[in-house]
Amino acid sequence: MTAPLSRHRRALAIPAGLAVAASLAFLPGTPAAATPAAEAAPSTAADATSLSYVVNVASGHRPSATVRRAIAKAGGTIVTSYDRIGVIVVHSANPDFAKTVRKVRGVQSAGATRTAPLPSAATTDTGAPQVLGGEDLAAAKASSAKAEGQDPLESLQWDLPAIKADKAHEKSLGSKKVTVAVIDTGVDDTHPDIAPNFDRQASVNCVAGKPDTTDGAWRPSAAESPHGTHVAGEIAAAKNGVGMTGVAPGVRVAGIKVSNPDGFFYTEAVVCGLLWAAEHGVDVTNNSYYTDPWYFNCKDDPDQKALVEAVTRASRYAEKKGAVNVAAAGNENYDLTSDEITDPSSPNDTTPGDRTVDPSKCLDIPTQLPGVVTVAATGAKGLKSSFSNHGLGVIDIAAPGGDSTAYQTPEPPATSGLILGTLPGGKWGYMAGTSMASPHVAGVAALIKSTHPHASPAMVKALLYAEADATACTRPYDIDGDGKVDAVCEGPKNRNGFYGWGMADALDAVTW
Repeated sequence: MTAPLSRHRRALAIPAGLAVAASLAFLPGTPAAATPAAEAAPSTAADATSLSYVVNVASGHRPSATVRRAIAKAGGTIVTSYDRIGVIVVHSANPDFAKTVRKVRGVQSAGATRTAPLPSAATTDTGAPQVLGGEDLAAAKASSAKAEGQDPLESLQWDLPAIKADKAHEKSLGSKKVTVAVIDTGVDDTHPDIAPNFDRQASVNCVAGKPDTTDGAWRPSAAESPHGTHVAGEIAAAKNGVGMTGVAPGVRVAGIKVSNPDGFFYTEAVVCGLLWAAEHGVDVTNNSYYTDPWYFNCKDDPDQKALVEAVTRASRYAEKKGAVNVAAAGNENYDLTSDEITDPSSPNDTTPGDRTVDPSKCLDIPTQLPGVVTVAATGAKGLKSSFSNHGLGVIDIAAPGGDSTAYQTPEPPATSGLILGTLPGGKWGYMAGTSMASPHVAGVAALIKSTHPHASPAMVKALLYAEADATACTRPYDIDGDGKVDAVCEGPKNRNGFYGWGMADALDAVTW
């Protein structure tokens, strides 16, 4: 069974009348060298016909005079330059800009980060979180009141015992010295469950491809997706007698906003976000999105090749500086090890069309990049979520991401098979997707880092996998019970295409 595709990959449609949001392109020194005044951002008039580009050069120093002159001659304006990884962000109205600059000595690759002129084409969310209503809130509070030490809404969080987070919290809530960055649509740090753990210094707005540190710039507007706020609560909602409890309620959480008002996650913003995290002491990044406008970026296309290279450099740099990068696997029930996949959603910022891709050569970024922890989703019965992508050797680990309640019904007093999280404006609500699975793993990684403060990213990942609860393949996998196999799992109990090394284990994270 393949989940319905929307304009953005991680907006789900789940049966039985449940419209839920999922994983992102939802409903999706200093990090940057100072640029001279002559290289300031282009005017609004120029933006009307401009595209954004990344130009990749040798890392470690400022772009050469030859490259800078060539960019200007080709009609480009440098927005910013991430010298440490050799990625230059450029705006240009010249349709041949990338083709021209690729020929310049010192340029390793160059490509447009979008297919729509600045600002991007408008889009709409195709799903919305289910806001927890007054009656449900009252019932949950009454249930939790009977359980000593629980936050008021914790009885609705079937996902916490699924990864033994409730038992882990008896030993440790995590360390305030550990920060998880939510690279997403923005985080409402005024939420009462997020405010106690919010890391202001590690938060930023990277939507334009360069850091904006204006106070509150990391927050979503009222018209923007609540996705990032939901993710932040899943990771680090404080255990404070208010609302819900995060997987790691004692660690700090930062908001790095990389999604523009139309809901697109473009390469320059993602690069900026990862670099910011790298330079601001972040221990774990959560990436519940794919980099627009291409679901899969094919290396035989010169534009897409440049995007893969830019994000790869950024993710590697973040890990080199100490961050574990965790990402959602995606919500189309794709087998990412198949010989070919039909992608009907790219490019999603103009007019998408069907194309056949080889997922071993055309990559979902950052999800399929080397070193990134790729997370599949499970439901309340511990089975692969109906929508979760899978693939032997691609999926590293599994965690609760929710599923249709009709498919996987939780044990009472929980009533929804979706994942409870924080929403802007001091609210709580349900969402589902690999977007919701990834922050569970990010939270467990933060607990590991809290327990082993000197562990390198490689060691944190090794412990994450070693501590996971091995989970055998589900065979046959007929999640909707219609008598037809909906996906095929390959591999042994301790490493397979549905669950990777197994289900994330928060208790072991604070015990080993």
